[in-house]
Amino acid sequence: MINQEICVPPQTTVLQALARLDATGFGALAVIDGPRLVRVVTDGDLRRATLAGRQPSTPLSELPSHEPICAAEGDSAARLMELMNQHVFDHIPVVGADRRLIDFISRRELSQRIWLSSPHLGDEETAFVEDAFRTNWIAPLGPHVDGFERELAAHVGVGHAAAVSSGTAAIHLALLLLGVKPGDTVFCSSLTFVGSCNPIMYCGAQPVFIDSDRETWNMSPAALEHAFEWAKKEGRLPRCVIVVNLYGQSADMDALLPICERYGVPVLEDAAESLGALYKGRASGSFGVIGVYSFNGNKIITTSGGGMLVANEAAVAERARKLATQAREPAPHYEHVEVGFNYRMSNVLAGIGRGQLRVLEQRVEQRREVFETYRRELADQPQINWMPEPEGYRSTRWLTCFTLQGPGAAKRRDAVLKSLERHSIEARPVWKPMHLQPLFRGAPYFPHSADDVGASLFEAGICLPSGSNLTAEQQGRVVDQLRRALAEDRRAAT
Repeated sequence: MINQEICVPPQTTVLQALARLDATGFGALAVIDGPRLVRVVTDGDLRRATLAGRQPSTPLSELPSHEPICAAEGDSAARLMELMNQHVFDHIPVVGADRRLIDFISRRELSQRIWLSSPHLGDEETAFVEDAFRTNWIAPLGPHVDGFERELAAHVGVGHAAAVSSGTAAIHLALLLLGVKPGDTVFCSSLTFVGSCNPIMYCGAQPVFIDSDRETWNMSPAALEHAFEWAKKEGRLPRCVIVVNLYGQSADMDALLPICERYGVPVLEDAAESLGALYKGRASGSFGVIGVYSFNGNKIITTSGGGMLVANEAAVAERARKLATQAREPAPHYEHVEVGFNYRMSNVLAGIGRGQLRVLEQRVEQRREVFETYRRELADQPQINWMPEPEGYRSTRWLTCFTLQGPGAAKRRDAVLKSLERHSIEARPVWKPMHLQPLFRGAPYFPHSADDVGASLFEAGICLPSGSNLTAEQQGRVVDQLRRALAEDRRAAT
Protein backbone atom coordinates (compact mmCIF):
# COMPACT_ATOMS: atom_id res chain seq x y z
CA MET A 1 0.00 0.00 0.00
CA ILE A 2 1.38 3.38 -1.00
CA ASN A 3 2.27 6.01 1.58
CA GLN A 4 -0.89 8.12 1.68
CA GLU A 5 1.04 11.22 2.78
CA ILE A 6 2.37 11.65 -0.76
CA CYS A 7 -1.09 11.29 -2.36
CA VAL A 8 -3.32 14.33 -2.84
CA PRO A 9 -6.65 14.95 -4.65
CA PRO A 10 -6.90 17.22 -7.75
CA GLN A 11 -8.52 20.06 -5.77
CA THR A 12 -5.40 20.47 -3.60
CA THR A 13 -4.06 24.01 -3.99
CA VAL A 14 -0.53 25.02 -4.93
CA LEU A 15 0.04 26.30 -1.38
CA GLN A 16 -1.24 23.06 0.16
CA ALA A 17 0.91 20.99 -2.19
CA LEU A 18 4.03 22.97 -1.25
CA ALA A 19 3.30 22.39 2.43
CA ARG A 20 2.81 18.67 1.82
CA LEU A 21 6.11 18.45 -0.09
CA ASP A 22 7.89 20.18 2.80
CA ALA A 23 6.28 17.83 5.33
CA THR A 24 7.05 14.58 3.50
CA GLY A 25 10.47 15.47 2.12
CA PHE A 26 9.75 13.02 -0.70
CA GLY A 27 10.15 15.49 -3.55
CA ALA A 28 6.99 14.59 -5.47
CA LEU A 29 3.26 14.11 -4.97
CA ALA A 30 0.84 11.76 -6.69
CA VAL A 31 -2.38 13.48 -7.71
CA ILE A 32 -5.10 10.84 -7.60
CA ASP A 33 -8.78 10.82 -8.39
CA GLY A 34 -10.16 7.88 -6.44
CA PRO A 35 -7.59 5.12 -6.98
CA ARG A 36 -6.53 6.45 -10.39
CA LEU A 37 -3.31 8.42 -10.94
CA VAL A 38 -4.01 11.74 -12.68
CA ARG A 39 -0.57 13.33 -12.63
CA VAL A 40 2.69 13.74 -10.70
CA VAL A 41 3.63 17.10 -9.17
CA THR A 42 7.15 18.06 -8.10
CA ASP A 43 8.46 21.13 -6.32
CA GLY A 44 9.85 22.22 -9.71
CA ASP A 45 6.36 22.08 -11.23
CA LEU A 46 5.01 24.30 -8.46
CA ARG A 47 7.83 26.82 -8.75
CA ARG A 48 7.28 27.09 -12.49
CA ALA A 49 3.55 27.58 -11.94
CA THR A 50 4.22 30.39 -9.46
CA LEU A 51 6.64 32.10 -11.85
CA ALA A 52 3.96 31.86 -14.55
CA GLY A 53 1.59 33.88 -12.36
CA ARG A 54 -0.50 31.11 -10.81
CA GLN A 55 -1.93 32.03 -7.42
CA PRO A 56 -1.23 29.93 -4.27
CA SER A 57 -4.95 29.14 -4.19
CA THR A 58 -4.90 27.59 -7.69
CA PRO A 59 -6.01 23.92 -7.64
CA LEU A 60 -3.55 21.41 -9.06
CA SER A 61 -6.23 20.38 -11.58
CA GLU A 62 -5.84 23.76 -13.30
CA LEU A 63 -2.08 23.52 -13.81
CA PRO A 64 -0.67 22.53 -17.21
CA SER A 65 -0.58 18.76 -17.35
CA HIS A 66 0.70 15.85 -19.40
CA GLU A 67 0.29 12.10 -19.29
CA PRO A 68 2.51 10.88 -16.42
CA ILE A 69 5.34 8.45 -17.17
CA CYS A 70 4.68 5.33 -15.11
CA ALA A 71 6.17 1.94 -14.38
CA ALA A 72 4.09 -1.25 -14.53
CA GLU A 73 3.30 -3.35 -11.49
CA GLY A 74 5.62 -6.18 -12.55
CA ASP A 75 8.65 -4.01 -13.35
CA SER A 76 11.88 -4.80 -11.52
CA ALA A 77 13.97 -2.32 -9.56
CA ALA A 78 16.41 -2.27 -12.50
CA ARG A 79 13.58 -1.34 -14.89
CA LEU A 80 12.42 1.44 -12.56
CA MET A 81 15.92 2.90 -12.48
CA GLU A 82 16.13 2.62 -16.28
CA LEU A 83 12.90 4.65 -16.63
CA MET A 84 14.15 7.30 -14.20
CA ASN A 85 17.42 7.65 -16.08
CA GLN A 86 15.66 7.77 -19.43
CA HIS A 87 13.33 10.59 -18.38
CA VAL A 88 15.69 12.28 -15.88
CA PHE A 89 13.29 11.67 -12.98
CA ASP A 90 14.04 11.21 -9.30
CA HIS A 91 10.66 9.55 -8.65
CA ILE A 92 8.40 7.26 -10.62
CA PRO A 93 4.86 6.00 -9.94
CA VAL A 94 3.95 2.35 -10.34
CA VAL A 95 0.45 1.66 -11.66
CA GLY A 96 -1.73 -1.37 -12.24
CA ALA A 97 -4.86 -1.85 -14.30
CA ASP A 98 -6.88 1.31 -15.05
CA ARG A 99 -3.95 3.41 -13.83
CA ARG A 100 -4.58 2.45 -10.22
CA LEU A 101 -1.67 3.82 -8.21
CA ILE A 102 0.21 0.97 -6.56
CA ASP A 103 3.49 2.54 -5.48
CA PHE A 104 5.73 5.57 -5.79
CA ILE A 105 9.47 4.92 -5.87
CA SER A 106 12.38 7.31 -5.36
CA ARG A 107 15.82 7.17 -6.98
CA ARG A 108 17.36 7.39 -3.50
CA GLU A 109 15.73 4.12 -2.47
CA LEU A 110 16.85 2.26 -5.58
CA SER A 111 20.43 3.51 -5.27
CA GLN A 112 20.68 2.35 -1.63
CA ARG A 113 19.86 -1.33 -1.88
CA ILE A 114 19.33 -3.28 1.33
CA TRP A 115 20.83 -6.75 1.09
CA LEU A 116 19.55 -9.92 2.70
CA SER A 117 22.80 -10.71 4.53
CA SER A 118 25.89 -8.81 3.45
CA PRO A 119 29.45 -9.51 4.70
CA HIS A 120 30.45 -7.63 7.86
CA LEU A 121 34.20 -7.13 8.16
CA GLY A 122 36.23 -5.08 10.65
CA ASP A 123 39.75 -4.31 11.83
CA GLU A 124 40.53 -7.75 13.28
CA GLU A 125 40.63 -9.37 9.84
CA THR A 126 42.98 -6.76 8.38
CA ALA A 127 45.80 -7.60 10.79
CA PHE A 128 45.73 -11.30 9.91
CA VAL A 129 45.59 -10.67 6.15
CA GLU A 130 48.46 -8.18 6.35
CA ASP A 131 50.46 -10.80 8.24
CA ALA A 132 49.82 -13.31 5.44
CA PHE A 133 51.11 -10.82 2.87
CA ARG A 134 54.06 -9.76 5.00
CA THR A 135 55.21 -13.35 5.52
CA ASN A 136 54.38 -14.31 1.91
CA TRP A 137 52.00 -17.08 3.02
CA ILE A 138 49.58 -16.51 0.14
CA ALA A 139 49.32 -20.03 -1.27
CA PRO A 140 46.94 -22.62 0.20
CA LEU A 141 47.81 -23.79 3.72
CA GLY A 142 49.96 -21.92 6.19
CA PRO A 143 49.94 -20.85 9.86
CA HIS A 144 46.58 -19.07 9.67
CA VAL A 145 44.92 -22.27 8.41
CA ASP A 146 46.35 -24.16 11.39
CA GLY A 147 45.33 -21.37 13.75
CA PHE A 148 41.81 -21.08 12.36
CA GLU A 149 41.30 -24.84 12.73
CA ARG A 150 42.47 -24.83 16.36
CA GLU A 151 40.47 -21.74 17.32
CA LEU A 152 37.20 -22.81 15.72
CA ALA A 153 37.43 -26.33 17.18
CA ALA A 154 37.98 -24.83 20.62
CA HIS A 155 35.12 -22.35 20.16
CA VAL A 156 32.55 -25.08 19.39
CA GLY A 157 33.98 -27.59 21.86
CA VAL A 158 35.08 -30.22 19.33
CA GLY A 159 38.50 -31.85 19.32
CA HIS A 160 39.70 -31.23 15.77
CA ALA A 161 38.91 -29.32 12.58
CA ALA A 162 39.90 -29.21 8.91
CA ALA A 163 39.54 -25.95 6.95
CA VAL A 164 38.32 -26.40 3.38
CA SER A 165 37.14 -24.39 0.39
CA SER A 166 33.38 -24.49 1.09
CA GLY A 167 30.70 -26.01 3.28
CA THR A 168 29.67 -28.21 0.35
CA ALA A 169 33.24 -29.52 0.08
CA ALA A 170 33.17 -30.28 3.80
CA ILE A 171 29.94 -32.30 3.40
CA HIS A 172 31.42 -34.21 0.45
CA LEU A 173 34.51 -35.12 2.47
CA ALA A 174 32.38 -36.04 5.49
CA LEU A 175 30.28 -38.45 3.42
CA LEU A 176 33.44 -40.13 2.11
CA LEU A 177 34.84 -40.35 5.64
CA LEU A 178 31.62 -42.01 6.79
CA GLY A 179 32.00 -44.62 4.06
CA VAL A 180 29.29 -43.51 1.64
CA LYS A 181 29.67 -45.36 -1.66
CA PRO A 182 27.76 -45.63 -4.95
CA GLY A 183 24.38 -47.25 -4.40
CA ASP A 184 24.19 -46.36 -0.69
CA THR A 185 21.25 -44.53 0.85
CA VAL A 186 21.66 -41.25 2.75
CA PHE A 187 18.86 -39.59 4.73
CA CYS A 188 18.83 -35.77 4.54
CA SER A 189 16.64 -32.89 5.70
CA SER A 190 14.41 -31.79 2.83
CA LEU A 191 14.01 -28.13 3.83
CA THR A 192 17.53 -26.93 3.05
CA PHE A 193 19.84 -25.47 0.43
CA VAL A 194 20.87 -27.85 -2.35
CA GLY A 195 24.48 -27.76 -1.12
CA SER A 196 23.42 -30.03 1.74
CA CYS A 197 22.53 -32.89 -0.59
CA ASN A 198 24.41 -32.42 -3.86
CA PRO A 199 27.39 -34.22 -2.28
CA ILE A 200 25.19 -37.30 -1.90
CA MET A 201 25.03 -37.35 -5.67
CA TYR A 202 28.78 -36.75 -5.96
CA CYS A 203 29.22 -40.03 -4.08
CA GLY A 204 26.81 -41.90 -6.35
CA ALA A 205 24.45 -42.48 -3.42
CA GLN A 206 20.66 -42.09 -3.27
CA PRO A 207 19.02 -39.39 -1.13
CA VAL A 208 15.95 -39.97 1.01
CA PHE A 209 14.39 -36.73 2.23
CA ILE A 210 12.95 -36.10 5.68
CA ASP A 211 10.36 -33.41 6.49
CA SER A 212 10.59 -30.68 9.15
CA ASP A 213 8.57 -30.12 12.29
CA ARG A 214 6.86 -26.80 13.01
CA GLU A 215 8.55 -26.31 16.39
CA THR A 216 12.07 -25.92 14.96
CA TRP A 217 11.62 -25.91 11.15
CA ASN A 218 14.31 -28.62 11.23
CA MET A 219 14.26 -32.39 10.78
CA SER A 220 11.14 -34.03 12.20
CA PRO A 221 11.85 -36.90 14.63
CA ALA A 222 8.50 -38.47 13.70
CA ALA A 223 9.33 -38.39 9.97
CA LEU A 224 12.81 -39.76 10.65
CA GLU A 225 11.34 -42.67 12.61
CA HIS A 226 8.99 -43.51 9.72
CA ALA A 227 11.89 -43.34 7.28
CA PHE A 228 13.95 -45.78 9.34
CA GLU A 229 11.03 -48.21 9.62
CA TRP A 230 10.65 -48.12 5.84
CA ALA A 231 14.40 -48.49 5.25
CA LYS A 232 14.67 -51.48 7.56
CA LYS A 233 11.74 -53.18 5.85
CA GLU A 234 13.29 -52.46 2.43
CA GLY A 235 16.73 -53.64 3.53
CA ARG A 236 18.35 -50.30 2.73
CA LEU A 237 19.31 -48.66 6.00
CA PRO A 238 21.16 -45.40 5.31
CA ARG A 239 24.91 -45.08 5.53
CA CYS A 240 24.40 -41.81 7.42
CA VAL A 241 21.84 -39.12 8.25
CA ILE A 242 22.49 -35.47 7.32
CA VAL A 243 20.71 -33.31 9.91
CA VAL A 244 20.56 -29.68 8.75
CA ASN A 245 20.36 -26.81 11.26
CA LEU A 246 18.33 -24.20 9.41
CA TYR A 247 18.52 -20.39 9.49
CA GLY A 248 20.74 -20.27 12.57
CA GLN A 249 18.89 -22.79 14.76
CA SER A 250 19.69 -26.32 15.86
CA ALA A 251 17.49 -29.31 15.20
CA ASP A 252 16.07 -31.22 18.18
CA MET A 253 19.17 -33.36 18.68
CA ASP A 254 17.92 -35.04 21.88
CA ALA A 255 15.05 -36.51 19.86
CA LEU A 256 16.95 -37.26 16.64
CA LEU A 257 20.21 -38.79 17.90
CA PRO A 258 18.65 -41.71 19.84
CA ILE A 259 16.72 -42.78 16.73
CA CYS A 260 19.91 -42.89 14.68
CA GLU A 261 21.82 -44.64 17.48
CA ARG A 262 19.13 -47.32 17.73
CA TYR A 263 19.74 -48.20 14.10
CA GLY A 264 23.51 -47.81 14.34
CA VAL A 265 23.64 -44.99 11.78
CA PRO A 266 26.03 -42.01 12.23
CA VAL A 267 24.88 -38.37 12.05
CA LEU A 268 26.52 -35.75 9.84
CA GLU A 269 25.48 -32.40 11.27
CA ASP A 270 25.17 -29.69 8.63
CA ALA A 271 25.61 -26.54 10.71
CA ALA A 272 26.50 -24.39 7.70
CA GLU A 273 23.84 -21.84 8.69
CA SER A 274 24.09 -22.16 12.48
CA LEU A 275 27.62 -21.38 13.68
CA GLY A 276 27.20 -19.64 17.03
CA ALA A 277 23.85 -21.28 17.85
CA LEU A 278 23.37 -23.29 21.04
CA TYR A 279 21.18 -26.28 21.84
CA LYS A 280 20.77 -26.80 25.60
CA GLY A 281 24.06 -25.00 26.19
CA ARG A 282 26.07 -26.91 23.59
CA ALA A 283 27.30 -25.60 20.25
CA SER A 284 25.38 -26.40 17.10
CA GLY A 285 27.57 -28.61 14.93
CA SER A 286 29.11 -30.47 17.87
CA PHE A 287 26.57 -33.31 18.12
CA GLY A 288 27.24 -35.41 15.03
CA VAL A 289 30.12 -37.77 14.39
CA ILE A 290 31.16 -35.02 11.96
CA GLY A 291 29.97 -31.42 11.86
CA VAL A 292 30.20 -28.92 9.01
CA TYR A 293 30.23 -25.10 8.90
CA SER A 294 30.16 -22.61 6.03
CA PHE A 295 31.89 -19.24 5.70
CA ASN A 296 30.19 -18.16 2.49
CA GLY A 297 29.81 -14.42 1.95
CA ASN A 298 26.30 -14.30 3.41
CA LYS A 299 27.00 -16.33 6.56
CA ILE A 300 27.23 -14.94 10.10
CA ILE A 301 31.02 -14.85 9.74
CA THR A 302 32.72 -15.17 6.38
CA THR A 303 36.01 -15.87 4.67
CA SER A 304 34.35 -14.84 1.36
CA GLY A 305 34.18 -18.56 0.63
CA GLY A 306 35.18 -21.50 2.76
CA GLY A 307 34.06 -24.17 5.17
CA MET A 308 35.15 -26.28 8.10
CA LEU A 309 34.79 -29.94 9.00
CA VAL A 310 34.92 -30.75 12.73
CA ALA A 311 35.20 -34.08 14.56
CA ASN A 312 36.29 -35.30 17.97
CA GLU A 313 38.55 -37.98 16.51
CA ALA A 314 41.92 -36.69 15.35
CA ALA A 315 42.12 -39.38 12.67
CA VAL A 316 38.91 -38.09 11.03
CA ALA A 317 40.22 -34.54 10.67
CA GLU A 318 43.62 -35.78 9.53
CA ARG A 319 42.00 -37.97 6.87
CA ALA A 320 39.86 -35.02 5.72
CA ARG A 321 42.96 -32.86 5.31
CA LYS A 322 44.65 -35.53 3.24
CA LEU A 323 41.69 -36.02 0.89
CA ALA A 324 41.33 -32.25 0.58
CA THR A 325 44.96 -31.92 -0.54
CA GLN A 326 44.72 -34.23 -3.57
CA ALA A 327 45.24 -37.27 -1.29
CA ARG A 328 49.00 -36.84 -1.51
CA GLU A 329 51.01 -39.58 0.23
CA PRO A 330 53.81 -38.66 2.68
CA ALA A 331 56.66 -39.05 0.19
CA PRO A 332 59.39 -36.66 -1.06
CA HIS A 333 57.79 -36.82 -4.51
CA TYR A 334 54.10 -36.59 -5.49
CA GLU A 335 52.72 -40.05 -4.72
CA HIS A 336 48.99 -40.90 -5.00
CA VAL A 337 47.17 -44.16 -4.33
CA GLU A 338 43.57 -42.81 -4.16
CA VAL A 339 41.43 -40.05 -5.59
CA GLY A 340 41.76 -36.72 -3.81
CA PHE A 341 40.35 -33.21 -4.11
CA ASN A 342 41.56 -29.62 -4.25
CA TYR A 343 39.46 -28.59 -1.25
CA ARG A 344 41.87 -26.91 1.20
CA MET A 345 41.45 -23.32 2.39
CA SER A 346 44.08 -20.70 1.62
CA ASN A 347 46.16 -18.99 4.30
CA VAL A 348 44.78 -15.57 3.34
CA LEU A 349 41.15 -16.64 3.72
CA ALA A 350 41.92 -18.43 6.97
CA GLY A 351 43.37 -15.15 8.25
CA ILE A 352 40.05 -13.45 7.50
CA GLY A 353 38.31 -16.31 9.33
CA ARG A 354 40.46 -15.90 12.44
CA GLY A 355 39.56 -12.22 12.62
CA GLN A 356 35.87 -12.96 12.05
CA LEU A 357 35.83 -15.66 14.72
CA ARG A 358 36.87 -13.10 17.34
CA VAL A 359 33.64 -11.15 16.78
CA LEU A 360 31.29 -14.14 16.32
CA GLU A 361 29.44 -13.65 19.61
CA GLN A 362 29.00 -9.96 18.83
CA ARG A 363 27.60 -10.85 15.41
CA VAL A 364 25.14 -13.29 17.02
CA GLU A 365 23.86 -10.64 19.41
CA GLN A 366 23.54 -8.11 16.58
CA ARG A 367 21.46 -10.49 14.47
CA ARG A 368 19.30 -11.42 17.41
CA GLU A 369 18.68 -7.73 18.01
CA VAL A 370 17.68 -7.32 14.35
CA PHE A 371 15.11 -10.08 14.87
CA GLU A 372 13.81 -8.55 18.11
CA THR A 373 13.40 -5.17 16.39
CA TYR A 374 11.35 -6.74 13.62
CA ARG A 375 9.22 -8.62 16.13
CA ARG A 376 8.65 -5.52 18.25
CA GLU A 377 7.92 -3.14 15.36
CA LEU A 378 5.61 -5.58 13.57
CA ALA A 379 3.84 -6.99 16.63
CA ASP A 380 0.53 -5.54 15.40
CA GLN A 381 0.65 -7.37 12.05
CA PRO A 382 -1.79 -10.30 12.27
CA GLN A 383 -0.49 -12.16 9.20
CA ILE A 384 3.01 -12.71 10.61
CA ASN A 385 4.06 -15.93 12.33
CA TRP A 386 7.77 -15.79 13.25
CA MET A 387 10.11 -18.80 13.06
CA PRO A 388 9.89 -20.25 16.58
CA GLU A 389 12.76 -20.59 19.03
CA PRO A 390 11.91 -23.39 21.50
CA GLU A 391 12.96 -23.29 25.14
CA GLY A 392 16.57 -24.40 25.57
CA TYR A 393 17.62 -23.17 22.12
CA ARG A 394 19.66 -20.10 21.25
CA SER A 395 19.21 -19.28 17.60
CA THR A 396 21.65 -16.90 15.93
CA ARG A 397 18.74 -15.59 13.84
CA TRP A 398 21.16 -15.77 10.91
CA LEU A 399 18.10 -14.84 8.87
CA THR A 400 14.90 -13.42 10.32
CA CYS A 401 12.11 -15.58 8.88
CA PHE A 402 8.34 -15.60 9.12
CA THR A 403 5.35 -17.23 7.49
CA LEU A 404 2.16 -15.57 6.27
CA GLN A 405 -0.93 -16.92 7.94
CA GLY A 406 -4.08 -17.58 5.95
CA PRO A 407 -5.07 -19.12 2.60
CA GLY A 408 -3.36 -18.54 -0.73
CA ALA A 409 0.01 -18.04 0.96
CA ALA A 410 2.27 -18.65 -2.06
CA LYS A 411 0.65 -15.97 -4.21
CA ARG A 412 0.57 -13.54 -1.28
CA ARG A 413 4.23 -14.30 -0.44
CA ASP A 414 5.25 -13.44 -4.00
CA ALA A 415 3.29 -10.18 -3.86
CA VAL A 416 5.04 -9.12 -0.65
CA LEU A 417 8.46 -10.02 -2.08
CA LYS A 418 7.69 -8.10 -5.28
CA SER A 419 6.64 -5.06 -3.26
CA LEU A 420 9.89 -5.09 -1.25
CA GLU A 421 11.99 -5.61 -4.38
CA ARG A 422 10.41 -2.53 -6.02
CA HIS A 423 11.95 -0.55 -3.17
CA SER A 424 15.34 -2.25 -3.65
CA ILE A 425 14.99 -4.40 -0.55
CA GLU A 426 16.30 -7.95 -0.96
CA ALA A 427 14.06 -10.55 0.67
CA ARG A 428 13.64 -14.18 -0.32
CA PRO A 429 11.30 -17.13 0.04
CA VAL A 430 12.20 -19.83 2.54
CA TRP A 431 14.20 -22.66 0.91
CA LYS A 432 12.24 -24.74 -1.57
CA PRO A 433 12.35 -28.28 -0.13
CA MET A 434 14.53 -30.78 -1.93
CA HIS A 435 11.70 -33.26 -2.43
CA LEU A 436 9.97 -30.61 -4.60
CA GLN A 437 13.05 -29.93 -6.73
CA PRO A 438 13.10 -31.35 -10.29
CA LEU A 439 16.66 -32.56 -9.64
CA PHE A 440 15.41 -35.02 -7.03
CA ARG A 441 12.12 -36.01 -8.64
CA GLY A 442 11.25 -39.54 -7.54
CA ALA A 443 13.47 -39.57 -4.44
CA PRO A 444 11.69 -41.07 -1.40
CA TYR A 445 10.24 -38.50 1.00
CA PHE A 446 8.80 -38.87 4.48
CA PRO A 447 6.49 -36.07 5.66
CA HIS A 448 6.07 -35.08 9.29
CA SER A 449 2.40 -36.05 9.18
CA ALA A 450 -0.48 -35.73 6.76
CA ASP A 451 0.61 -32.08 6.61
CA ASP A 452 3.73 -31.53 4.45
CA VAL A 453 5.44 -29.06 6.79
CA GLY A 454 8.38 -28.21 4.52
CA ALA A 455 6.12 -27.48 1.55
CA SER A 456 3.84 -25.24 3.62
CA LEU A 457 6.82 -23.33 5.08
CA PHE A 458 8.12 -22.74 1.57
CA GLU A 459 4.73 -21.54 0.29
CA ALA A 460 4.25 -19.07 3.15
CA GLY A 461 7.80 -18.26 4.27
CA ILE A 462 9.79 -15.05 3.81
CA CYS A 463 13.37 -14.22 4.85
CA LEU A 464 14.01 -10.55 5.68
CA PRO A 465 17.26 -8.53 5.53
CA SER A 466 19.15 -9.65 8.64
CA GLY A 467 22.79 -8.57 8.40
CA SER A 468 24.68 -7.69 11.55
CA ASN A 469 25.68 -4.44 9.79
CA LEU A 470 22.07 -3.45 9.04
CA THR A 471 21.59 0.12 10.26
CA ALA A 472 18.58 1.33 12.26
CA GLU A 473 17.60 3.51 9.28
CA GLN A 474 17.77 0.57 6.88
CA GLN A 475 15.74 -1.67 9.17
CA GLY A 476 13.20 1.10 9.63
CA ARG A 477 12.88 1.29 5.86
CA VAL A 478 12.28 -2.47 5.65
CA VAL A 479 9.66 -2.27 8.41
CA ASP A 480 7.85 0.62 6.72
CA GLN A 481 7.73 -1.06 3.33
CA LEU A 482 6.75 -4.41 4.81
CA ARG A 483 3.90 -2.73 6.71
CA ARG A 484 2.61 -1.28 3.44
CA ALA A 485 2.92 -4.62 1.68
CA LEU A 486 1.04 -6.37 4.48
CA ALA A 487 -1.65 -3.69 4.45
CA GLU A 488 -2.09 -4.30 0.71
CA ASP A 489 -2.22 -8.03 1.44
CA ARG A 490 -5.07 -7.45 3.91
CA ARG A 491 -6.86 -5.14 1.48
CA ALA A 492 -6.64 -7.73 -1.31
CA ALA A 493 -8.11 -10.38 1.01
CA THR A 494 -11.27 -8.36 1.72
